[in-house]
Amino acid sequence: MEHSIVKKCLSCGKVVKGRTDKKFCDDYCRNNFNNQKKSKENYSPYVKGILNTLLKNRKILETLLPPDKQTIHFKKEKLVQAGFIFKYFTHTYINKQRETYFYCFDFGYKQLENDWLMIVKRREGDERSI
Repeated sequence: MEHSIVKKCLSCGKVVKGRTDKKFCDDYCRNNFNNQKKSKENYSPYVKGILNTLLKNRKILETLLPPDKQTIHFKKEKLVQAGFIFKYFTHTYINKQRETYFYCFDFGYKQLENDWLMIVKRREGDERSI
């Protein structure tokens, strides 16, 4: 005789059907649960502000770099006009030529001459830019 355990959705409490490791009845409940959990994180307004700025900076870099390109050049002023705040970045990477790249998560930039920037995306599996 097979013994089955009835699992309930962590969000709404309905019976969960499907894989044995499934925790939610659907995507709505999964998203709802995770959003509620995230909203309970007790970050100070200061930390939330910095995190939002980092995410906005990343989004700006992502928007400017076409998906089919590894790099692209832009005037610094273009990023400033888009709302980019240069003092916030997640990390830096210095290559063998001693050039510094500033990253906002997986998108970054390197300063060039005459207020030009080279925007880059971290390649999958490239641990050097972490």
